[in-house]
Amino acid sequence: MNPTGTDWCALLGRLLLAALFLPAGVEKLLDLQGTIGAVTQAGVPLPSIAGPLGAAVEALAPLLLILGLFTRLGAVALIAFTLVASYYFHDYWTMTGAARMSNQINFWKNMAVVGGLFCVLAFGAGLISLDARRRRP
Repeated sequence: MNPTGTDWCALLGRLLLAALFLPAGVEKLLDLQGTIGAVTQAGVPLPSIAGPLGAAVEALAPLLLILGLFTRLGAVALIAFTLVASYYFHDYWTMTGAARMSNQINFWKNMAVVGGLFCVLAFGAGLISLDARRRRP
């Protein structure tokens, strides 16, 4: 195993993406009632299931990115989570004024994050990962 600059960039990208999700996911898991309340208020269907499920995805999938273990699965889970969360929590198309501007910015930032996660999905974790170790003979 001889990592290249590309492998180091893949590791850094995975770590930075994970840093966005992991603290928020842990916070949501530690306050499940608050999470369910927020999900309910946003109009997400089945909030008593969606809230804990979303919190678990947001807390656990980043660990897969950090370790580079089942990295593509972690990326898919975070893509789905981010798309759903963006639709329900940053629905700027229903807003006006400052709220619209703020949520529009956050929605499109989330879409950029989804783009980064699609890169992880497409190219994998790189050599600095447990996925690479699992593939080695």
